[in-house]
Amino acid sequence: MPRKTTTSLERKVNPDRKYQSIMVQRLINKSMLDGKKQAAERAVYTAIEKAAKELNSENPVEVLEQAIANVSPDFEVKSRRVGGANYQIPFPIAGHRQMHFAFSWLVQSARARKGMPYADRLKCEIVDAYNETGAAFKKKEDCHRMAEANRAFAHFARA
Repeated sequence: MPRKTTTSLERKVNPDRKYQSIMVQRLINKSMLDGKKQAAERAVYTAIEKAAKELNSENPVEVLEQAIANVSPDFEVKSRRVGGANYQIPFPIAGHRQMHFAFSWLVQSARARKGMPYADRLKCEIVDAYNETGAAFKKKEDCHRMAEANRAFAHFARA
């Protein structure tokens, strides 16, 4: 029986209350723990405002957008079995998945930092992503390095 194909039914996310930005709302949703949206909202708004202030920017949303753009991966590797051997095959990533990885890595890196409130950790990670440093950016670089190293197996993607 053929596998079920997924259609691109991307869930529609409404913009956030303060900036009317879908990107900010997606970060709030990723940051949320145990359904506590108000707490996540407060932390994200504080973080992006502090990040904008630290980077001497007027618009916190632009800072977030640039940070996300810097952390978004272009390629990923997927494992595929060919003739008894497993190969890591590089694939380009579609737009919504790029955003998913970027937000996930940003939140994951912020949570991994210790010793300060979540809003401050997220602020530091956003500033680092904006400046192309930090754990989330390193994760993207590792992903690209892995894809580059396995470029020789790219012809298996078309098989």
